[in-house]
Amino acid sequence: MKFIDIFHETYSALSANKVRSSLTILGIVIGISSVIAMLSIGQGAQNSIQSSIESIGSNLLMVMPGTQRGPGTMVSSGRGSAQSLTIEDAEAIKETIFGLDGVAPELTGRYQITAKGQNTNTQVVGTMADYELVRNLEVAEGLFISEANVKSAAKVVVLGPTVSDDLFGEGISPIGQKIRINKIDFKIIGLTKSKGGSGFSNQDDMVFVPLSTASRYLSGSDYVSTISIAGTDAETLDQLEQEVNNLLLTRHKIRNVDLADFSIMNQADIVSAASSVTEVFTWLLGSVAGISLVVGGIGIMNMMLTTVTERTREIGLRKAIGAKRSDITTQFLIESISLTIVGGLIGVILGWSISFVISYLGLVETKVSLLSVVLAVGVSAAIGIIFGYYPAKRAAGLNPIEALRYE
Repeated sequence: MKFIDIFHETYSALSANKVRSSLTILGIVIGISSVIAMLSIGQGAQNSIQSSIESIGSNLLMVMPGTQRGPGTMVSSGRGSAQSLTIEDAEAIKETIFGLDGVAPELTGRYQITAKGQNTNTQVVGTMADYELVRNLEVAEGLFISEANVKSAAKVVVLGPTVSDDLFGEGISPIGQKIRINKIDFKIIGLTKSKGGSGFSNQDDMVFVPLSTASRYLSGSDYVSTISIAGTDAETLDQLEQEVNNLLLTRHKIRNVDLADFSIMNQADIVSAASSVTEVFTWLLGSVAGISLVVGGIGIMNMMLTTVTERTREIGLRKAIGAKRSDITTQFLIESISLTIVGGLIGVILGWSISFVISYLGLVETKVSLLSVVLAVGVSAAIGIIFGYYPAKRAAGLNPIEALRYE
């Protein structure tokens, strides 16, 4: 049978009952578009989380007080809130270990901040000049905290753009203005550039003061919340982590590593762990959406079986005048595959459109990958073959004499 004849026969067969064919195609369209949309949401979430983690710094190690205690424990004991790291620890790391781009100890806390009748509750970070380099922070106006500010415990502050907008309004420069933190006046010397993001370590919604000032006037403590360390490159980050670990164990006079009163978070490990979680999440979404593809495939089998029953006499006539079993099988398989291909193409367009609209409206970040499109179309074609094979074989196996007698 020539290809052009098969094409005409397929078109005639599918257009004979347009409503039934359209509903069958709709099942595939819903399945394909759901898979693409779900995978794009998962991929977008993965990229968003990775960007958020990488935005807090490059080649970053974060030393935090407290550590996980006990085998199999899922919750850290006092991590981030315990008091075991000091400014002297940070200074020792900077002076002793080579291969560093910067060390920035941080003393953080949430405080009520007021200015000109406006107020906000946000995170105040006491730190040093290296913070700007270590955390990839950029200043939009004014200056960042200097070593001179730290040495003199100056009452100066650098605002994140979100805090500035909350206190002074959008588009208004806060440089030179004063704010009150913990009933103490601070002069604004700088405004950071917006980095976006949300959740932990959102630098847009922070204010920065000299570490010595935070220690003396805000917390009253010589301990620090975190020590952020920037390595020179990603390749030496593991070695740097080991050197920092050994130095702090020695300084804290701890011989048993399991009893360490601090923990070190490697940015590369955080990114890897987050990527693994979001990848599982992405494929879970895709699998759930893939169920609708299977339902669509069942719809195709149901339609093709109905078609075989309706065209029994036609099949018998074809076999009587010389059509081979392979001709009948090919004809019905192509009809089945045609349904899935048409549905697949429409589903790809619809799935991409849904992803674009979701991203455009700012609901969730999405990313349509070539892999998801190829996977969805490939699966739809496979469904056409798998669910169309049995009806095609059933049609080809009909006895021509009995088929011609069928009423």
